[in-house]
Amino acid sequence: MASGNLRDEDKIDDENEVDNASDLQIYRRDPTNSPLTRTLSSFTCTSSDSPRLNIVELGSGTGVVGIAAAATLGANVTLTDLPNVTENLKFNADANAQVVARFGGEVHVVPLRWGEAGDVEGLCRDVDLVLASDVVYHEHLYDPLLKTLRLILLGKEGKRVFLMAHLKRWKKESIFFKKSRKVFDVDVVHCDDPKEGSRIGVVVYRFSPKGHLEKMYLTNVYK
Repeated sequence: MASGNLRDEDKIDDENEVDNASDLQIYRRDPTNSPLTRTLSSFTCTSSDSPRLNIVELGSGTGVVGIAAAATLGANVTLTDLPNVTENLKFNADANAQVVARFGGEVHVVPLRWGEAGDVEGLCRDVDLVLASDVVYHEHLYDPLLKTLRLILLGKEGKRVFLMAHLKRWKKESIFFKKSRKVFDVDVVHCDDPKEGSRIGVVVYRFSPKGHLEKMYLTNVYK
């Protein structure tokens, strides 16, 4: 059984997940110098009695990104993946529960099949932010993933945002982004430097309901 422990990041094979978690750690150390600041600042609050940020991670895999988010942001995070993956996710969440709780966070695990409206219904009540890392690869999953994103993001008066870390591998992936831009505003938040032997690095994208980014920018400027 594979495990994703925050104290053993060197043992995690998925570089995309580690890179996304690293961006969260940068935000925690210095929020003013983080590529995630513009997005996260619209959700987080310094007040001790403010409600927790509610995050859902799609296609969690080992769960390391969501677990890191829970610890970094003191957030209530729900890890999701196919039903046959949730046992491993629960193992990893339990292994890191004390570390996460120390920073005010909490992690839950639920099964979620992309494209299934019934699976999404229980998640959508209090979601603020959606995360994912390395989920765009199988072409037959593009439409189910987009359906799930529409179901989650197009509620709550368009205030929800999706952050996705992605490493481009094939030209066909452009189909996903082309379809996404018909429904969402999609912009680049951060680009990592390429790893040795690679031509490109991991890119963090932000998806939001059309028009939301402009409203968020004006709110941050004039508040």
